[in-house]
Amino acid sequence: MMYRVTLPQLGFAAVWRDAARNLASHDVPPEDIEWLRGDGGGGLFDHEPLPEGDGPLKVVATKPLIDLLETVICHSDPESRALAYRALSRHQNDRGAIANPADPLTDKLHDMAKSVRRDIHKMHAFVRFRELEAEGERRSFAAWFEPTHWSVERGTPFFAKRFGDMDWLIATPQATAIFKDGALRFAPPPETRPDLPDDASEALWGTYFRNIFNPARVKISAMKSEMPVKYWKNLPETRLIPEMLADAEGRVERMRAAMPTDPPKRSAKILERLAAAPMPDMPDSLEEAGQAARACTRCHLCEAATQTVWGEGDPDARLMIVGEQPGDHEDLQGRPFVGPAGTLLREIMADAGVGPVWLTNAVKHFKFQPRGKRRMHQSPDRTEIEHCQWWLGLERRFIQPQLTVALGASAAYALTGNARPLTPRRGTIETARDGGPVLISWHPSYLLRLRDAAQAEDARGQLRADLSRAVAEAA
Repeated sequence: MMYRVTLPQLGFAAVWRDAARNLASHDVPPEDIEWLRGDGGGGLFDHEPLPEGDGPLKVVATKPLIDLLETVICHSDPESRALAYRALSRHQNDRGAIANPADPLTDKLHDMAKSVRRDIHKMHAFVRFRELEAEGERRSFAAWFEPTHWSVERGTPFFAKRFGDMDWLIATPQATAIFKDGALRFAPPPETRPDLPDDASEALWGTYFRNIFNPARVKISAMKSEMPVKYWKNLPETRLIPEMLADAEGRVERMRAAMPTDPPKRSAKILERLAAAPMPDMPDSLEEAGQAARACTRCHLCEAATQTVWGEGDPDARLMIVGEQPGDHEDLQGRPFVGPAGTLLREIMADAGVGPVWLTNAVKHFKFQPRGKRRMHQSPDRTEIEHCQWWLGLERRFIQPQLTVALGASAAYALTGNARPLTPRRGTIETARDGGPVLISWHPSYLLRLRDAAQAEDARGQLRADLSRAVAEAA
């Protein structure tokens, strides 16, 4: 038996929800239901009486699922209501399907919901109210908007919260939202677009918009992405855009002509001071390089860290091991790999038979985020790694290792300039920026973060195997 459900033009979400719950409770398959809208033409009728049986089943739906489906049914695609019911019906027997992003139906529903939410966002951003003559003490406003989807009922409560101290209406081709005396209701759409008066403040707003317009930064594609052309005719400021775009090149030339031709007087003093400042000497030894690094101000990390953490070990070692950055313990002690991750690394190094080695980090200062009395570790970004790469290059110039082991993604990037994910590269040898071989492996802190004991043991075995290989390659 085929069931037909006709949804009204107003309040369709509640009608769909009640009908879907009723049909699903009787286990009616999605293919036996035709979902229609009351504004789609004549000859439609409500769904047939549900079959009699042992009684309705219990319908299960989580709050996230309900919110997703009630958003989806606002989509202008006629199939949106049927797809939403299909998901509700399937959820009764397969609770995990809706959480699987690879599922085609789930993917389709989320795409529809995203489009509806974007339409609501555009409503919130591009509705422009015009003031009307008030009948009472409350000010009165009206606006015209053309949504893409049936999102008026879902999007207008925002305005009730934002403008609760005034009366207003938003007319659209789908429905009219009316807020009067603190109550929101919905009415059929007007037969024609209402003729709204110009707002006295629009001239002031247009003047402001014209003056903040920067013609040197015009990017038409980005402008149309954030403010689609379909909304331009209803926005007072967008009427000015074609004129401003046409004058953009001339305005840029006028801006250039208005720029000062002589540098400010203070610039001469700055240049004199810089010229008089002595250039730092290039360190002649590893020890001098370490002393120079302790005064490093190449990036902002030096401002919060306790001290520079230079490398340590055998300066004649054929093997160099590079970590990512100092941690809390390293920052306080001024030595690399002395915290929990360092303790684990030294244990694995002993198991792998690592002998003379130089231990250091790609970044020499501790980067952290204060949280109460604790300092929470933060990974360095590429700019910070590039600034510190100069110091790492000095270490490599003086150590001259036969092989370098990069522990973690930051170390791998600092040494090779390659930012690809670490997992497929682990256990491989790449070429360093200065031409030496670099073996990629896990950082011991990664092992400590693994909650699964089997995964942690497997990763530990991989790091141990990589270090054993490094010993053999560097011999």
